[in-house]
Amino acid sequence: MKHILGAVCGASVLLAVPAMAETTLTIATVNNGDMIRMQGLTSEFTKKNPDITVKWVTLEENVLRQRVTTDIATKGGQFDVLTIGTYEVPIWAKKGWLVPLANLGADYDVGDLLPKIRDAVSADGKLYAAPFYGESSMVMYRTDLFDKAGLKMPEKPTWDFVIDAAKKITDKNGGIYGICLRGKAGWGENMAFLSAMANSYGARWFDEKWEPQFNTPEWKTTLTTYVNLMKDAGPPGASSNGFNENLALFNAGKCGMWIDATVAASFVTNPKDSKVADKVGFALAPNTGLGKNANWLWAWNLAIPAGSKKTEAAEKFIAWATSKDYTKLVASKEGWANVPPGTRTSLYTNPEYLKAAPFAKMTLASIDAADPNKPTVKPVPYVGVQYAAIPEFQGIGTQVGQQFSAALAGSMTVDAALAAAQSATEREMKRAGYIK
Repeated sequence: MKHILGAVCGASVLLAVPAMAETTLTIATVNNGDMIRMQGLTSEFTKKNPDITVKWVTLEENVLRQRVTTDIATKGGQFDVLTIGTYEVPIWAKKGWLVPLANLGADYDVGDLLPKIRDAVSADGKLYAAPFYGESSMVMYRTDLFDKAGLKMPEKPTWDFVIDAAKKITDKNGGIYGICLRGKAGWGENMAFLSAMANSYGARWFDEKWEPQFNTPEWKTTLTTYVNLMKDAGPPGASSNGFNENLALFNAGKCGMWIDATVAASFVTNPKDSKVADKVGFALAPNTGLGKNANWLWAWNLAIPAGSKKTEAAEKFIAWATSKDYTKLVASKEGWANVPPGTRTSLYTNPEYLKAAPFAKMTLASIDAADPNKPTVKPVPYVGVQYAAIPEFQGIGTQVGQQFSAALAGSMTVDAALAAAQSATEREMKRAGYIK
């Protein structure tokens, strides 16, 4: 209780008044650059909301997923705000594990969220998570190496062009590799890339009856092309490389091309991070002419677990962290090129952003090109571009990723990796009751 001095009939007395109740929000998040930046700016939120304190639990991506999934499934109540991906949102909303975000404030402007991203974090027309950055994937390439080889990157390259160009610009003696691609095992690492690549080759995870499809010619073509390309034009030890390792290689000037998350664009063009910042071009992820590009769709989002006792304070924080004003705050501190991308339509009409970010238009075009509801050439029973949005996918995707990483490392043939992927996926799908 606070005490203030009051007066009754000329005599001074102490009156007791209740103190402002303080709410502590515990936020589980991923250790990426955008979220670390947000932690640094949290005082801007608490200044406006002195009754709320914020406690961060920052974890590596795989650990975050494990901790958050366990907590929400067991109703542990450890966290008030969760950082989750587009994979979890529809699954968890369906299970009743998330609070719909209905009170983000009059000036939040839900209609400004990019339609593809908004759909990915909604269920039954309700928003269940708010995106703080969205991404697709695209080709990032060295314009100086292309000029030297007499090559011109099309805006919509085919895989044949990319493969040919990768071989032409490779100079292994000079430490330059034509292409860097993810090889590290994991459903969100090598399988994010390979699932998107497979879509462009006409492959799919499951047919309409949920039968796994790794025994098809389309998957054999995808995996063979990938392994051969990396053998001919990729860096050594590629089976251990994920997003961060390839980013470091590209920024050190060792990759001619890199096909990965559009969010990397601000890092590869930043002279503080990249030796080749002024020599980077962008193109859509490759295709084979079948109507699908090899690009994914993803967003990191903030959500509130059901049963939370701090919903009102949590919604205030989420509204602040994913608002237009937050974008302006980051721009004022870090420059427009470094604001969280891929969530709002207004960002892509903002002249200051377009001037500062040479990758802006290609990022938006890549996000628009991804279709989670029709991710493949042939029909499928699942939603999701680089994943199938079913609870079993995390385990299955990681198992398959291990087989494919082994094929890249040369410790397993392509045929053996595909056969192992097929039998492991069949076993899990039978156990889960999708197939007999």
